[in-house]
Amino acid sequence: MHVRIKITLLFALIMSLLLTLFCGFIYYFFYNNRLANTKAHLSNYARSTANMLDEPEIFDAGLVNKIDSITIIPMKHKAIQAYNNLNQQIYSYNDEQSDTLHVTGEILDKARAKKIYFFTVGNREVVALYRNKNSNGSVILAAAFDEEGQKNLNRLKIILLISFICGNLIAFTSGYIFSKILLNPIRKIADDVKDISAQNLAHRIKSGNANDEWNYLTEILNELLDRLQQSFEMQRRFISSASHELSTPLTSISSQLEVALQRTRDAKEYQGVMQSVYQDVRQLSRLTQTLLQFATASGIKGGIEINSIRVDEILMQLPGEVTKMNKEYSVKLQFDQLPENEERLLVFGNAELLLTAIKNVVSNACKYSANHLAKIKLTVETKEISISIEDNGKGISENDLKNIFQPFYRTEDSKSITGFGVGLPLVYRIINLHKGQIKVSSTVGKGTTVSIQLPIAENVRPK
Repeated sequence: MHVRIKITLLFALIMSLLLTLFCGFIYYFFYNNRLANTKAHLSNYARSTANMLDEPEIFDAGLVNKIDSITIIPMKHKAIQAYNNLNQQIYSYNDEQSDTLHVTGEILDKARAKKIYFFTVGNREVVALYRNKNSNGSVILAAAFDEEGQKNLNRLKIILLISFICGNLIAFTSGYIFSKILLNPIRKIADDVKDISAQNLAHRIKSGNANDEWNYLTEILNELLDRLQQSFEMQRRFISSASHELSTPLTSISSQLEVALQRTRDAKEYQGVMQSVYQDVRQLSRLTQTLLQFATASGIKGGIEINSIRVDEILMQLPGEVTKMNKEYSVKLQFDQLPENEERLLVFGNAELLLTAIKNVVSNACKYSANHLAKIKLTVETKEISISIEDNGKGISENDLKNIFQPFYRTEDSKSITGFGVGLPLVYRIINLHKGQIKVSSTVGKGTTVSIQLPIAENVRPK
């Protein structure tokens, strides 16, 4: 079922319930009003007769009959009967001689108990009034058929029924039109989204000026498209760059082996070829390991083992790790006012990935520094731990700073130095996995400072 039909039916159902309550209330009000008027007329009629019965010295049945016959009330088939304490009829009058009101002793007892008792006999309403004046208790019953009131109620029923049917038709029609107007922005959004594909991700959904839910949805979808476009562009750059980086050593290996196999060579020449191929294989292996680390860091957090780890212990491993990479590299650690509470040095994360990220930043600092020295400073703040890595290298220009976290991106000054351009993008993803932030500030000719902020474990609960 279409949403438009669902909205229409729901709107019609709500309006139908409201019309039902409204019509029911009107009918109930008029019905009770007619019933109250009937009771009032019959009660007054019965009291008039009772007043005459209470004066036995002047009571004359014939005279009372004449009075009842000329009494005008807006009802038909009038009847009035009176009974004494022995349930004996002491007076009776009927508009029609053959019309007799049959009354049981149970009804008379109820009238004596309730003083005034209302009930119906056939199509007539009856009021039974008990009077006990001068120790002469009597029950007077006044009955009549409210023909005009019943006709008015029947007319009201027809009017309300017609109004109910017409109201539902109007509600359904207006609901159908209203749902079309309501869903029209959704249809426009859907048409715009339909035109968007992987080859046309630059297209955006048109948004209006109204500050409503549809405009909010449009903005959210456009933000999603921005992220998708960035992801697709990053993926294309990644695939293109990875293919190039992988094909270069493979082409070199293939060419060297092909040349070596063209003719028979001596052991020294073969050894030279094998040494060159070995270097290419090592480079290919390093690139493959880096890509695997990059893929791991780009994965979901649920697939990585998360524990509470001490940041200072991670940093203490760096001097030895960096020296293994290059004996000329050195690290200077500076811990500013470490807290007495050791728990404030804990963060939630993966020790191996976090060490890889910081080691990549430190190795870059050593690589591009003139003295191959990286200065590491650890500061514990209120809600986070701050790690800054500083070098005195050539620095990075503002244009290059915008792209340093893109996979395989390398500045012009760094292309002469061995590397793949995956280190900082890998660091960026690992820090994001740890709910942290990374910032890079640099001055050309003076050096670069990389700042990493990680939330303290006591302020974050792992999920």
